[in-house]
Amino acid sequence: MIQQNFPEIEVQGENYPPPPVQSHLASALGLLKIAFILCVVSGYNVFELAGMQAPQFMTWAWENKLYASMMTFFICNAIEGQLIATGAFEIQFNGVEVWSKLRSGRPPSANELFEILNSQSSNSASFSQSAKTPNSRAMPSSP
Repeated sequence: MIQQNFPEIEVQGENYPPPPVQSHLASALGLLKIAFILCVVSGYNVFELAGMQAPQFMTWAWENKLYASMMTFFICNAIEGQLIATGAFEIQFNGVEVWSKLRSGRPPSANELFEILNSQSSNSASFSQSAKTPNSRAMPSSP
């Protein structure tokens, strides 16, 4: 819709970065997920290293390798997705923020977005037009 109404505007989208703590937690969970699945599939008992008996969930996981691996994979992916999801919908025009879902709590409606773009593009056009035209000063005419 933006490209149809404003063909001169280039639209770029990217993911808004999550807070560093959540990003690191998601990465750590991803590594733990892979390690757990490898232990389940290979039948490796990490609890023996600590001199402990394997808990019942590990015994169940070794007996049901495919189900346990798939369940672990999908549940951990859902948690990782929630950790890195910010819910942000931030709009910038020429480097200036014109809308923030994080601040307003909602995305803009189509009408609001078009009003914002109209006002910003007219401000931008008048600014660039005044920047291109040199200031004309009244010069005394020579006789």
